[in-house]
Amino acid sequence: MSESNKVILLVEDNPDDVTLTLRAFKRSHVMNTIAVARDGIEALDFLFARGAYASRAKDPLPTVVILDLKLPKLDGLGVLRAIRADERTRLQPVVILTSSKEEEDLISGYSLGANSYVRKPVDFTEFLEAVKVLGIYWLMMNESPPERKRL
Repeated sequence: MSESNKVILLVEDNPDDVTLTLRAFKRSHVMNTIAVARDGIEALDFLFARGAYASRAKDPLPTVVILDLKLPKLDGLGVLRAIRADERTRLQPVVILTSSKEEEDLISGYSLGANSYVRKPVDFTEFLEAVKVLGIYWLMMNESPPERKRL
């Protein structure tokens, strides 16, 4: 898969954080497609190509899922639990990007198989830098698991 065909799934319900993240990727010259899911159920529908995303059945999984924890319908830990429970997505790279400062969330995220846990910086410049580093690492440096077939 070429660099420009790699998809990032951003799972974030806060419209301001979506805008900031997209702006940070753009400023960092990340040209990849960024799909946005605004709740946990939508994220799973995207990943498992169901409902409104059924047409994605032949598309590869995202290169990385950037996952907020505080989500409507199904929280981020529930999304992560579902991702790790399914053979098709068990190896899917997942980065938790959250404003939560709860140690329990950090421990739970790693216990459920998160690949990384990043607290959202409050300062815009720091936020831009954090997203830039995430993009560079997960899209250019990280060696992703081999493509898994969908059922």
